[in-house]
Amino acid sequence: MPVVVVESPAKAKTINKYLGSDYTVLASYGHVRDLPPKDGSVDPESDFSMKWEVGNDSRKHVKAIADALAEDNNLILATDPDREGEAISWHLEEALRKRRAIKKDTPVSRVVFNAITKAAVTEAMKNPRQVDEDLVDAYLARRALDYLVGFNLSPVLWRKLPGARSAGRVQSVCLRLIVEREMEIEAFNPREYWSVKAALTTPRGQAFEARLVNFAGKKLDRYDLENEEQAGLAVAAVEKRDLTVTSVEAKPASRNPSAPFMTSTLQQEASRKFGFGARQTMSTAQRLYEAGYITYMRTDGIDMAPEAIEAARAEITNRYGAEYIPGKPREYKNKAKNAQEAHECIRPTDMSVDAGQLSKLEADQRKLYDLIWKRTLACQMEGARLERTTVEIGSSDGQVGLRATGQVVLFDGFLKVYEEGRDDDIVEDDDDKRLPQLSEVYATEKKSVTPDQHFTQPPPRYTEATLVKKMEELGIGRPSTYASIVTTIQEREYVRKDKGRLIPEDKGRIVTIFLLNFFRKYVGYEFTADLEDELDQVSAGEVDYKKVLARFWRDFSAAISETSDLRISEVLDKLDAALAPQLYPPREDGSDPRKCPLSGNGDLHLQTSRSGGFIGCSNYPECRYTRPIGGGEETQGDRILGEDENGEEISLRSGRFGPYVQRGEVTEDNKKPDRASLPKGWSTDDMTLEKALTLLSLPRIVGDHEGAPIKANFGRFGPYVMHQLPDDAKPVYANLKDPQDVFEIGMNRAVELITEKRLNPGRGRGQTAKALKELGEHPEDGGPVNVMDGRYGPYVKFGKVNATLPKDVKPEDVTMEMAVELINEKQAKKGTKKKAAPKKKATAKKKPAAKS
Repeated sequence: MPVVVVESPAKAKTINKYLGSDYTVLASYGHVRDLPPKDGSVDPESDFSMKWEVGNDSRKHVKAIADALAEDNNLILATDPDREGEAISWHLEEALRKRRAIKKDTPVSRVVFNAITKAAVTEAMKNPRQVDEDLVDAYLARRALDYLVGFNLSPVLWRKLPGARSAGRVQSVCLRLIVEREMEIEAFNPREYWSVKAALTTPRGQAFEARLVNFAGKKLDRYDLENEEQAGLAVAAVEKRDLTVTSVEAKPASRNPSAPFMTSTLQQEASRKFGFGARQTMSTAQRLYEAGYITYMRTDGIDMAPEAIEAARAEITNRYGAEYIPGKPREYKNKAKNAQEAHECIRPTDMSVDAGQLSKLEADQRKLYDLIWKRTLACQMEGARLERTTVEIGSSDGQVGLRATGQVVLFDGFLKVYEEGRDDDIVEDDDDKRLPQLSEVYATEKKSVTPDQHFTQPPPRYTEATLVKKMEELGIGRPSTYASIVTTIQEREYVRKDKGRLIPEDKGRIVTIFLLNFFRKYVGYEFTADLEDELDQVSAGEVDYKKVLARFWRDFSAAISETSDLRISEVLDKLDAALAPQLYPPREDGSDPRKCPLSGNGDLHLQTSRSGGFIGCSNYPECRYTRPIGGGEETQGDRILGEDENGEEISLRSGRFGPYVQRGEVTEDNKKPDRASLPKGWSTDDMTLEKALTLLSLPRIVGDHEGAPIKANFGRFGPYVMHQLPDDAKPVYANLKDPQDVFEIGMNRAVELITEKRLNPGRGRGQTAKALKELGEHPEDGGPVNVMDGRYGPYVKFGKVNATLPKDVKPEDVTMEMAVELINEKQAKKGTKKKAAPKKKATAKKKPAAKS
């Protein structure tokens, strides 16, 4: 009875159904070995030898496989059909050989299937092969490169840039894209322009709209009407002339469906339509794949198996009619340079099953499956047939000309099922309106002529979808890495996501500028793409991976050595100069933007701290002026507001953590002057001396209750009221919803809140948090797994392990499989698996069938 090994228990469960009791199917739970995070794990001096360790979490899984092999001397490695899957199989074989679980007479084979269906799995078992050494070499090369970059470059960042977390071969290039886009936005100067449109009617009273395209006898370009005055002249010219239709042209047009999904396009479309992050999309797709609903989800391929095309065409005919399928099947050719990444497209394994038939699936899985199903059917459907109409309207003297455009769908074709989403940097055509019936020499009546003001817009910030698209265009990263790269730069706090947009944090900017100045080659787009191509050649067996590593290390180690003697002050000087246009924009009054607005004689300069970079005054510690890197012209907001009743100066300042007011200056006698941060919603522009004194007077005494004062103030977690009775061990705090309540709340309401809090204290220190969702018993170790509500956001709890949910995952959408994955990641980061709960007795392996 052969032992079949796959990555996950979910996949094992599905495959076990198809193979039956003749096989023992076990899970490796992902990679079983990795490079230990210490010096010497990759040794360039010893021909790039690599030292691997079996992870603490993986030892029991390797042991379970070894124990199974002791009874059934036949190993079939059935991990995923890509480079990572090949690497897992190789690691397993190596680890088992070291344990001597694989003997000389143990047959070891490798099988791959692109879909977990009975037909695909059965066919794969008939066609075993050996582990592909070329794919393993490509994996080893990537892993060694990532280690050499991360382990050698990250310490340089730690020493030279306090607060920096890490650098990576692809991660840093991805971060550069986001930082440079932000700098483009900041440097953008909007340009004003105007357009003119007219609301017209036909002789029959049918309304339509046309825009001015010719003025003063010549074609009107986008920026020809530069201001309101010129637009007004154009409006007047249209208003005082009679207009007639000069030409009507109707042209047939067509639209063809998009290709079926590959990894990058699935991530992009799921982001556009559902707001899914790359990681959420891939984890959801993984569950669909492991359950047997879709084909393998990490692919650069867009071709579809002939039997799948036929099944799609049959389903289209059955659901929508024969007119919706083209005469010949649509064929899509792979564009991937590397054949190992170009598996079949991502498609349903059964075209007849739509999302409505999968009611047992979770909401996110149904949504993603529906997207894949519709895209797959649409890609084999007839194109849409349209008619586009252009109507030219003009004056008899030729001084003004207007144009109206519209289109109608004559046959919807694939649009009946699916239409691809658009990124917001793609301008949609304004011609999808239906125009009334018009003929030449028709006179038109003007109902109104209006000018519209416009400004050119900066390029939009990246979303995860548009970032993946850009990485794909540049040849940076591969399908198996897109999601992890985008996730990593957010976890490192180099980038934050706000309303779906990726915004660089200050430390992300500084790291990028540092790398561009001292390691420019290694964050170059072309260099990174060329290196990816070399790694693809390794996987194709065309290049020796150790030669690739040797060439890279020769130059990279030299670059590392050159920075070893750099002082932090030298680094900051160089970064300060490189960032000067962003850090010190011109001031409206023409004064030197580098002069400190508080001290007046100090110079501003880039500084670093554990929390990232900031701008500070050279007169520190006498002047403690600071502001964020991204402050731009916020320096204008820093000012003296006046004096208090004792003659102390009250100033408004910008700090690393936002604007605040301060009483007096730092002196030897007063090293910590009174300060108060501006509450959320308060604008620096509206700050007055009165408001500042109000803030500095906090906490506010609301009144006396049972012999002790009730105080209102702002704290770390927002506005609150507080009360402590003489016998209380600690104060009772009650949150306020509105910051203004700190200044306005009366005794009745304050007493009500305090009393309610005393009666229902909720969770305090040492009390158990309330579970937002109970997931049940851990499938392997036993013990409850719950989604909890924490002070810093929802998290998964298993015993003593707390794993924070990704920002794009809602608590109600968390599944047991997702929770186990997060728990395993958390344990792996700590390097040791904690005892979370008493373990369940391992499920007994099926007994071998009796031999006849």
